[in-house]
Amino acid sequence: MTFSEDSRQKLKSVSTATLTSVLLKHGLRNVFIRNVHKINKGAPRLVGPAYTLRYIPAREDIDHTGVFVGRDHPQRRAVEECPPGHVLVIDSRKDSTAASAGAILMTRLWMRGAAGVVTDGGFRDTPDIEHLPFPAYHSAPSAPTNLIRHHALDLDQPIGCGDVPVYPGDIMVGDDEGVVVIPAAMAEEVADEAFEQTVFEDFVEERVRAGEGIFGLYPPEAEAEQAFREWRREKGR
Repeated sequence: MTFSEDSRQKLKSVSTATLTSVLLKHGLRNVFIRNVHKINKGAPRLVGPAYTLRYIPAREDIDHTGVFVGRDHPQRRAVEECPPGHVLVIDSRKDSTAASAGAILMTRLWMRGAAGVVTDGGFRDTPDIEHLPFPAYHSAPSAPTNLIRHHALDLDQPIGCGDVPVYPGDIMVGDDEGVVVIPAAMAEEVADEAFEQTVFEDFVEERVRAGEGIFGLYPPEAEAEQAFREWRREKGR
């Protein structure tokens, strides 16, 4: 599925709260990744198609420091193969007792043009990641290397992240509240609907701050709908 630049820009201007409401109208309830937060609060919003990495539990005979020699380790490959503009999404089984990755790999992703990274586990070197201009979401800091708990297995396959299914190409959107997964097939439609909903909610916010009550306004009745149309023409939105 194609994901247009117009849709990317629209999704950068809407909240994850609005997106979950729009997706609920499409019948989707399980779209908000559980218990993750952005490490670097000053980083821009996260928007981009998913490129996935899956971990399974580590085993001592095969998960040792020697596996990083060469170019075949899936974690390293994920960093070097995640396409520009995409989001690396890591299934760490909600286990943050060892790091999913660290600052050097995050810096490499940023330098390669990735749109961000999300794991339901933890990252190490978080004081360094905190200063990257690159959105990085995790559940908790974790100093130990991934090999202690994680065996990197699959790239670009369906995964679960924070109890939410993520398929390659699904659109990831993150703000300071968390991360939402939009199925790729409906991403353009959802972007349009969420953008329109955001414009309407800006109108509602303005009216509420002016002292108006919510009944008949949110959701709108005919009078509020007419007032919104006039407000929108005046604002040029």
